[in-house]
Amino acid sequence: MSTDACELCTTACGEVLWQDADCRVIKVDDPGYPGFCRVVWNEHVAEMSDLSDEQRTRLMHVVWATERVIRELMQPKKINLASLGNVVPHLHWHVIPRFADDPHFPQPVWSSALRTGAVRDAPASETLAAALAAALSLV
Repeated sequence: MSTDACELCTTACGEVLWQDADCRVIKVDDPGYPGFCRVVWNEHVAEMSDLSDEQRTRLMHVVWATERVIRELMQPKKINLASLGNVVPHLHWHVIPRFADDPHFPQPVWSSALRTGAVRDAPASETLAAALAAALSLV
C-alpha cells in the first residue's frame, strides 16, 4: 500500500489528544464506545516487528499509559487492546473501554451487537489530553 492511500498517513483520523515525533493518541468518535482511543505509529509500517526494540518499547509505553488514563477516568469493567491492521495496514492500537452494558459485551466490539448499549459520556477531550500529557511526561 502506498502511503498516499493510507488514511492514517494522510489524515488525523480523529481528534489528536497527544502526539510526539513517534506516535499520536487520537480520540475515536464512536458514541457506542465513549473513551475509545487509537494509538497510531506516525511512520507507515505494518507490523510491530518492523520497529526497533526501542521503538516497540516506546509505542507500548504509550499504549499502556493510554489504557491507564482511560481506566482512571472511566472505571470500565475491562479494557480491550487490539492491533489488527487487516483493513488499514498501518501500525496502530485500539484502546477500548468496555462496560457490561455496552452493545457487544462480552463479545468483541466488531461482532454483532447483543443489545442497545447504555448511554455513557466520554471524558472531555481536554481532560483526556491533560491526563495523557501528565502520564506520558513520565515516559
